[in-house]
Amino acid sequence: MTAVVSPKSSPHSRSHAGRRRQRTLPARRPARGVLGRYTDPAGRPREIVTGFGHAGSVLVLDRDTGTLGDQRLIAHLAPDEPAGNAALVCQHYLADPRGRWCRPLSPEDLRAPALGIDCAPELPVPDDSRQPADCESEELLRAYPRLRDRHGRSYQLGLAQERLSIPELRWFCAEGCAERRPVSVREVIAKLESYEPVRTHTIGALRRRHKDPAVSVAVLRAELERIDASRIVLNRALRHAVLRTVQTQGVSMSEIALRCGRVKYDSRGNASGETSWLARRVGISPEGGECEPTPWVHSDVLALIARSGLGISPREVELG
Repeated sequence: MTAVVSPKSSPHSRSHAGRRRQRTLPARRPARGVLGRYTDPAGRPREIVTGFGHAGSVLVLDRDTGTLGDQRLIAHLAPDEPAGNAALVCQHYLADPRGRWCRPLSPEDLRAPALGIDCAPELPVPDDSRQPADCESEELLRAYPRLRDRHGRSYQLGLAQERLSIPELRWFCAEGCAERRPVSVREVIAKLESYEPVRTHTIGALRRRHKDPAVSVAVLRAELERIDASRIVLNRALRHAVLRTVQTQGVSMSEIALRCGRVKYDSRGNASGETSWLARRVGISPEGGECEPTPWVHSDVLALIARSGLGISPREVELG
């Protein structure tokens, strides 16, 4: 048997083969980044992280630090947004403890694109496209209508530049001679007790500015997504339905509360409806420690009062 000796490869050929193998290796995706941490009211540590979404989009998630479960979606950022926008969303999310609410992450979130501004229907929004990207806030404010609440406070879209290198598109509140301050989409909706025209103006502004590298829309986009996904809804229509029922049908608020299963007993054991619970839920009386009634109610509570207390469909008291 004749032994066959393979020719030795030259250093040049080995180097070339190594480079060839290196080029065929799949690119590694970057690891998830931790943007911030906090402890929830129950004492459990939680963290804000980024994840991978559809077509290169970025998910900003709130999850349990120990189990890495209970993941909740804070924001869904488009692939072309600046890398620092995720940290900006986290900063605003952690800044206000009352704002730490968001819906659970669903499998559809991993397959869906970021908020479809390009696919949004045409809406009657102000035309500020002719303004330069680095315009002053006052110029941008003049391009949008001024919205007013029942207390005379006004709300407009404008540009904020405090801790950022580029301006940030936000809603602003102005009251009398006081300096205007940035507010969330949720706060504007709450003060007006109406989703419109706040959503229309917000979607229009996002559609016009989301590809502008000189203006950040990350926070405004996240605020709108959280409003659309939240199960906490406005109670104005429910309040009107309760008051109308009391005035026209002779049904007391105590009876409505009893129908909802909210019962209280006096010192003699007599049962009556918990009217204080009903008044707080529909925005007639303020919650404990608050000065004003809340304009919000959980959708499950709204459905309970509508079906059991008033005998109507919840759709009749849901604001669009």
